[in-house]
Amino acid sequence: MAASEIAAYIRRRLRSRSPPEPAVPPEPAALPEPAVRPGSAVLPGPAAPSGPAVLPGPAAPVVGASVVPVMRAAYRKLSHGKKVNSVTLFVTLDGMTPPHETLTDALTEERRYHDLCRAALAAMVEGAEEHVISGEHVSASGADAEVLGYALRSRAKEMRELPEAPLFFGRLDFDPDAPEAGDHRGQRYHIGRLRITEHPAAPPLVVDWRAPVSRAFYQAGARDPQGVSVRRRFGWAPGSKGDAADLTGLEDEHLTAGTAGGPSRIVAGEIERPRVGPMRDIAATIQPEQDDLVRAPLTDTVCVQGAPGTGKTAVGLHRAAYLLYTHPGRVRRSGLLILGPNRTFLRYIAEVLPSLGETGVRQSTVQDEIARQPVTAYDDERAAAVKHDARMAEVLRRALYARVRPVADSLAVPDGSYRWRVPADALERIVTDVLAERPPYDTGRERVRSRAVRYVQDQAERRAGPVTNAWVQKISRARPVSAFVDAAWPRVRPEEVLYGLLADEGALAAAADGLLTAEEQRAIRWPRPPRSYRSAKWSAADLVLLDEVAGLLERPESYGHIVVDEAQDLSPMECRAVARRAGSASLTVLGDLAQGTTPWAARSWPELLAHLGRPDAAVTPLTTGFRVPEAIVSLANALLAELDVDVPPARSLRQDGDLVVREVPDAVAAVPAAVRRALAREGSVGVIAADATVPAVRAALAGADVPAAGPDDLGARVAVVPASLAKGLEYDHVVVVEPAAIAEAEPRGPHRLYVVLTRAVTSLEVLHGRGVPWGAAPAAPTSALGSGSGPG
Repeated sequence: MAASEIAAYIRRRLRSRSPPEPAVPPEPAALPEPAVRPGSAVLPGPAAPSGPAVLPGPAAPVVGASVVPVMRAAYRKLSHGKKVNSVTLFVTLDGMTPPHETLTDALTEERRYHDLCRAALAAMVEGAEEHVISGEHVSASGADAEVLGYALRSRAKEMRELPEAPLFFGRLDFDPDAPEAGDHRGQRYHIGRLRITEHPAAPPLVVDWRAPVSRAFYQAGARDPQGVSVRRRFGWAPGSKGDAADLTGLEDEHLTAGTAGGPSRIVAGEIERPRVGPMRDIAATIQPEQDDLVRAPLTDTVCVQGAPGTGKTAVGLHRAAYLLYTHPGRVRRSGLLILGPNRTFLRYIAEVLPSLGETGVRQSTVQDEIARQPVTAYDDERAAAVKHDARMAEVLRRALYARVRPVADSLAVPDGSYRWRVPADALERIVTDVLAERPPYDTGRERVRSRAVRYVQDQAERRAGPVTNAWVQKISRARPVSAFVDAAWPRVRPEEVLYGLLADEGALAAAADGLLTAEEQRAIRWPRPPRSYRSAKWSAADLVLLDEVAGLLERPESYGHIVVDEAQDLSPMECRAVARRAGSASLTVLGDLAQGTTPWAARSWPELLAHLGRPDAAVTPLTTGFRVPEAIVSLANALLAELDVDVPPARSLRQDGDLVVREVPDAVAAVPAAVRRALAREGSVGVIAADATVPAVRAALAGADVPAAGPDDLGARVAVVPASLAKGLEYDHVVVVEPAAIAEAEPRGPHRLYVVLTRAVTSLEVLHGRGVPWGAAPAAPTSALGSGSGPG
């Protein structure tokens, strides 16, 4: 049966089974205090806002807010491999649910609707495949047919590769009497990660979360309903592939009632869900302040100073998806680039954009973008710091243009039996004028050639009238003209320029005069220069300089938008490399000054934004964390006070979570016991240690028969992570091994330790035998992991 026939069948069944909506809902009878009904299960503990949590039977009516969320119980059962068919959640945050609606009816209705959407999506995929076949027979020129075919094949490929997942996560019911609802009055929209429709001209079954109407899902509230009468959130089983049976919960907010509801349990459950594997999208849980940043105009450069756990990386990725949706022509034509700090981080975030329906986005690092040569040499700390300094841009510019020099002799250009002459003073004026215009070097070279040829052309036209284009091309390729251009404005490669600078003491002194001290020049000069640039060995910092010279020679093609994560770690010269690739386009700059770990890490955002060529960009702080628990944030804030940056302390909305600071005789030997304690709970476990300590930690775990992988194995239950690679990663449970060793391992070690301490989203256990390198932290709540001191 074709997908379209399946969709039609489901629609018929849906209409035949759905009871008609009563014109006037019956008046609710007086309801007694909720009690445990026959067949119900009572779940004790903190899941209920007041009183016991009730797990209703299949026919239990919804009575205001007496039915409380039990999603976490369902999650726990599902994560342990138990099939959960009847666990459901239906809660109203203001007690305004119509009394005639039952839990079973609501879930059944939404599950049927999801089946309808699934059939429609299958038809969309089938239709995309059919368009590829039919598009081959469209009458067009060869080039047009090729472009059309590529577009159709790309679309079909994107549709086929959509990840299996629930098709919607929310619903908006607009008030039919609310003027602010505009054209949406009385309408109902399901919100999902992708627009789904039965026909391109038909109303959508699911509205894309990036559509303008969807903004109310994230921004509407009791104080400003924006015309929304009911906002419904859906709870899906963890890891659901989109089977309708995995829809296990509903949660309604009646916004036009004018009463503010409590925090969403479904949102909290999703944020706190165990996170084994790669990063997930947050389309279902975007907060209002995050939504403002995601939907900022394309022309605006957005800079986010985000404390740990505030979702700044997710904001940047969702902004990328939003811009691809709202400006497909402009952004896709030039491309969109995601820059991360390292490849481990890129693997961690790689599935976010595809889960939002966006594929083909380049995700890279600055080092990969500028990799003209392999890294086969290494600089000491002093040399690397000088090479990454912004002053090197002017040093390189001087070194490059020092090769330009006016020619003393006149130019004689043969033309048959006649010779055209260009005097030396005219040639000097040509070179001087082009230098004053400051074009890219290669462009300047061609301008010198064309103006010398134009001088000859003017003489020829005064003597014999207009000349042909063929004559102009002949003169332009004449050997004397090429010899003059090569002498006055030589053709060079970036490697030649940098080789000439670092191998020649005199050339470096001339280019660095007034910019670098004699000591700084000695730090970067090669003590034993190679024989030529072809045999030179280049360091990672040299690649930054080579990219700068390449940008002076010719401007690189620019992207339509660039998202830069962990931007605080970029050097001024790396910022210039990013700016060249942005051109006049906007940027999304993400980072946290407190997490700056490179020797040249930024101390202030205005300084870094100036190096990015966006000095006027506004900086938006995100200080409210949604994932890192308050106890862990408080510990990190204690260390933050000792760092050399001025950023506001973070705060967390999560009052759960566990923190243990455990003094032990041998921190490495205590690791296996700490990992076993973490493994007794759900979720991933990250063991983070100073890079030099990692081999000993691996050996300790192997000796205790505790399997552990590296940070690149995103599906592993336990990962041993060097502190230098921890940035951007998250684990449910983190064991930090000897924090003093992490703090002492590098010049900005305390900043590295701040990063390490904020990788946990459920529990943090710190093992130390040498004391802790931070001041007094606020007392942590009682921990489920044990006492705060004692043997490991």
